[in-house]
Amino acid sequence: MSAIADLLVTARRAQGFTQAELADRAGVTQAALSRYEGGLREPSEDVVQRLAEVLRVTPQLLLTVDRCRGAMAVDAHMRRRKTAKATVWRQLEARLNMYRLHLNRLFDVVALKADQNLPTFDPIETAPEDAARLVRMQWKMPVGPVASLTGWIESAGCVVVEEDFRTARVDGLSQWVDDHPVMLINRQSPTDRTRLTLAHELAHLCLHSLDVTETVEQDANAFAAEFLMPAEMIRPQLRNITLGRLHDLKREWGVSMQALIERAHSLRLLRPTQRTYLYKQLSMKGWRTTEPVSDELPPERPALPAEIGKAMSAAGLSDDEIAAMAGFADPADNPFRWSPRRLHAV
Repeated sequence: MSAIADLLVTARRAQGFTQAELADRAGVTQAALSRYEGGLREPSEDVVQRLAEVLRVTPQLLLTVDRCRGAMAVDAHMRRRKTAKATVWRQLEARLNMYRLHLNRLFDVVALKADQNLPTFDPIETAPEDAARLVRMQWKMPVGPVASLTGWIESAGCVVVEEDFRTARVDGLSQWVDDHPVMLINRQSPTDRTRLTLAHELAHLCLHSLDVTETVEQDANAFAAEFLMPAEMIRPQLRNITLGRLHDLKREWGVSMQALIERAHSLRLLRPTQRTYLYKQLSMKGWRTTEPVSDELPPERPALPAEIGKAMSAAGLSDDEIAAMAGFADPADNPFRWSPRRLHAV
């Protein structure tokens, strides 16, 4: 089978094109493109050039895809709502796969040295809450609320890239790239939701790097709750909670009021009737969809992609050269670049 076949399918989905749309833009027949994507025929150099231009990658990336270790189209762990359209989350999954390929190319020339390790656990042998506590202990994190969660995750060598997903129904997704974990996060999510997404995806990377259990999402939720709101520390604060008290707790812990309600309920500090009452109050005020206080929380912004670009820039490489090395046709598409005015991924 052609080495370029899977990459063409993934790159096309990442750009949101149907097969007919890509064929038309690249000036080839849909029948020919179908054969390329099916691995039944190799495209000529001229066709590769045209396909690469439309797909916003370099021809070299398409031609050296066989250097990528592992399968090209790999399923990603994803935090999404049930109402998310399949076309949307499949496109985002494809985009994460493309970042995986771009990172593979960069890691051929850049050595990423992490201050921490991102441990992995057998989800059958280690409960998610225990895994969360072990990660916090291994990283020597302060007790209590987690400040700058993105910074902690990046310190363990996880590359976090943020994009505007153009939908609120998908929050983030994650994968391992060989020995390096990568997350793709929705830039449009409020900070409290972003923090929960980061912890949720961290759970997947720690617990589901090899095996996926039937309770994969429940495990991730339990890990995230314990990681962001350790039971031992938050339990005394969740007794007799009110809406006003939830405002203060949200500011302190950096999580949504709904997450705090669920945490109190899971710790059996809130009866089902009390939980229902609080949710009715949130609904009456219109806070089930847009909570107050979110804009007061310090934003979570990734810095590692720009730091990678900064290191390459310090080595004398221009933005154009860095983009070409990573396989981006347009330097503006490359999140792994740096300038004095650009301090985080775009």
